[in-house]
Parts: sequence; C-alpha cells; structure tokens
Amino acid sequence: MSKTHFDVIIVGAGLSGIGAAVYLQNDCPGKTYAILEGRDAIGGTWDLFRYPGIRSDSDMHTLGYSFKPWVAEKSIADGPSIREYVRETAAENGVTGHIRFQHLVRSASWSSDEAVWKVVAERTDTGELVDLSCNFLQMCSGYYSYKEGYTPEFEGRDAFQGDIIHPQLWDESLDYSGKRVIVIGSGATAVTLVPAMAKKAAHVTMLQRSPSYLFSRPSKDKLANTLRKILPSQWAYKMTRWKNTSLQQYSYNRTRTHPDEMKNRLLDLVRKELPDEMVTDHFTPSYNPWDQRMCLIPDSDMFEVLNAGNASIVTEHIDRFVENGILLKNGETLEADLIVTATGLKLVQLGEIDFSVDGKEINFADTWTYKGMMYSGVPNMLSTFGYINASWTLRADLNAEYLCRVINHMDDSGLCQATPTLRSGDHNMPARPWVDDFSSGYMQRSMHILPKQGDQEPWLNAQNFKKDKKMLRKDPLEDGVLLFSNPATTKQTLDRDQQGLLAAE
Repeated sequence: MSKTHFDVIIVGAGLSGIGAAVYLQNDCPGKTYAILEGRDAIGGTWDLFRYPGIRSDSDMHTLGYSFKPWVAEKSIADGPSIREYVRETAAENGVTGHIRFQHLVRSASWSSDEAVWKVVAERTDTGELVDLSCNFLQMCSGYYSYKEGYTPEFEGRDAFQGDIIHPQLWDESLDYSGKRVIVIGSGATAVTLVPAMAKKAAHVTMLQRSPSYLFSRPSKDKLANTLRKILPSQWAYKMTRWKNTSLQQYSYNRTRTHPDEMKNRLLDLVRKELPDEMVTDHFTPSYNPWDQRMCLIPDSDMFEVLNAGNASIVTEHIDRFVENGILLKNGETLEADLIVTATGLKLVQLGEIDFSVDGKEINFADTWTYKGMMYSGVPNMLSTFGYINASWTLRADLNAEYLCRVINHMDDSGLCQATPTLRSGDHNMPARPWVDDFSSGYMQRSMHILPKQGDQEPWLNAQNFKKDKKMLRKDPLEDGVLLFSNPATTKQTLDRDQQGLLAAE
C-alpha cells in the first residue's frame, strides 16, 4: 500500500512546487513529503500554456531558482526552455519520484486534535478519491484557474464565422497561416502573440481598450554571458541575479516616488521605436507606470512587426462580434478569420480547494494575510504568490526557506502547530486590499475573494524583495503573532487523565 501520511504535502508541481521540494530536502533532511499535481506533467504554467511565442516576461536570472544557475544564452526564455529547466531541476534533485500526478486536490481539513491536515485528492484518470494527510501543507498551486481563462461576454459572439480561441486553451493544431487575426488585449500575452503570429498570418491586429506600458530590452544579457565565461557558473549567476533584482527594485521605487519622470522616460524609449503619432494614440497609458504590470518586449519584436506593416494596433471599445469580425464603437469593422481573446486570467484562491479548520469552513476573504504567505487562524499552511513588480521565483524561494525555518523551529521546540493569530490591538486594523496600489483588471476582478492586509507588520503583503529577504530569513519566528502550540499533545494528555479518572471511579 502506498504511503498516505507525510510531514509535508506540496500542492502543485510547477516552478514553485519543485523549488519548494528542493529546499525541503536540503534544509529539513529526513522530512517526508509528496507533491500532488492535478495534471500529468511537471511545469505548471510553463506546461499548460502553449500559445505561439509563449515566453517569460521576467529574466531567467531572477525567475530561475537561486540554487540552479540559468546557463542558456538567452535570459528572456521561451516556454519550452523554462519547462525543461523545471523538469531538469526535479530530476537532478530526485524530486520527480515524490510527485503524484493526476492527483487534483479537492479538499483540505485541519484537525487540531490530531495536528494534521486531511487532504482529499481526486485521481483525474480514474475519478477515484484518495485520502492523504500531512503535518504541514504548502500551497504552490498558483493564482489562477487552470480550467479556463477570463473572457468577457462579447455580444454577437455566436455570429462570428471564424475561430475564437483563448491563449490558455490554445490548440496547437490550429493553422493560422495566411489568415487575418485579431488579438484582443494589451497585456503580456497579447504583446507576445502579435509578433509571433505575424510570422505566418496574413496580418495581425492588436485590439486594445486602453494602452499599456511597453519597454524593450535585449533577450540576451551581455554581462551574464561574459561573467559565465570567466567565473564559475554559480558566482556569475549570483552576481547577475543581484544586478537584476537591484535594478528591478530601483526602477519600481522610482515609479512610486517620481511617476511623471518615469512615465516620460518610458514613452521616450518607445518614441525611438515608433512614430510619435502611434505612441500618442496607442502607447500612452492613462495611469502611472507599475500601477499595472508593464510589458516586456524582447529585442523590440513587437515594434518591428508594427513598423514592417505585418501587424497593426487599434485602440477602441468593442460594440459586438459580427459575422466577418468585430464591430467597434466608432462604427468601424475589423475583419478577421481568427479572434484570439488575450483578455486575462481568472484568479482563484488556493487552487479552488475547499478548506476547513476544526470543522469550520474557511472563507479566505475574511482572513488577514500574514507576511503575504499565511492566513490568520489557519494553522500549518503556507501559500506562495510571487511579486507583481518582480520575478515570481524571488518570493517563492524565500517562502520555501521560511517554511523550513518554521518546521525546524517546531521540531526543536517539540511543538506541532503554528497559527498566525490576531493580537488584541490588531482587530481594529483598517482592512486594505491584498494587493494595494495595483489597478490591473485581472486583480481587481478578484480582490473580493482574497485575504485582507492591514496597516502594520506582519499583516502586510509587501512587494519588496529586499525587505522580505531580511524579514523571512532573519526576523525572529516567535513574534507574538505566529503562535506555536501543541494542542494535539494537550488533548491526548487530557484524554488520558479523563480515562484514568473513569477507571478510578
């Protein structure tokens, strides 16, 4: 019979889950663990998404793991390269054998009496329900629904005679050669699709409701490639990672303190690539930089296809779909054979799993975030959500390190439960959105299902890698908020005492 109880269960075999397993093996040797993955492959996002041109919009020296150098020449990597990097990491570290594929977690219930999470997973290949348990649950399931992306209700959708496809559900057999394509959207997915599809399509039109900030950078990091020739790969990687994270944080902080200056600087860079009129009409957002995530353009590929006439951009609202394309609010019709709805993701909370603590269902919107990774009143669970202003893995690595600190502390102290708990003075904190000062539609649509953050540490979901490094690596674990206890042992003692009294009677 296969093992059903583990010290740690990790949910998700993507970038975060594989990294979490490596940290657990290295920092908590001897701990048993399993990774539950609902799909049949390693990679998460980088295995799911297969649309043309799929790539990272973060450099791989920061999106890569801290312990595994990225050694490829291109630092802005395509999806297949990232997927292979994650799989290689799992194989090199002996993680693959711990993964239970096609185990989709349906529910998780915490029992303080036993100090365990009881997890129910569905075998997606057979429909069988599997019962497992663990002492600590590490959620690495991402932040969006794997079932479907977000698509608005477009009037007249059924009238369109061509194909309509969302990038999340891309059909790799789809042939768009010589076809007129409309890509709806202005985010990272749209600006990736347009130059990639323009290589084969008759013409690609990016239809956006409003502009986003775009910035270009080379796909190859010259300094990284030079350092790797003269230094050991780990040293070169560490130096490049430090350089890139420092520049990311500096640029982001500058947009907060000098938004007008940064806006003008970004637009000036685009004007070097495109005609002034196009920049004014289609590339000048109404908001400040980093109020929404900015879009990376590697090697100016988006600008090149616009200048070559292989693609065009239209900024207007949609009235409805019609038989031969899309009718705009201004009365113009954009003709198309294929419409791609790059309209975003559908955010969900913790993998769409039903959670309960001691028989009480958890509504995470009623909880407070603890350091951006745990939840008030929810014991022995940590979830990973990366940065909105920097690479995802920077925070995933820190979260994994922190969990190992907590587990080792509980072992050293002989304790079995760690619960973020509001102090008496915390109950009157003003409730702020889980991600503040960020207006992207995909976040705003789902903010009501996410936990709250307060106005003081540790009830903040900070977006600051430098501060997080200190807090998660160095700050004391015993902070008066993360309460360590042993309710299971206490109950066992009380039960034994009660049995002794009954025997004496």
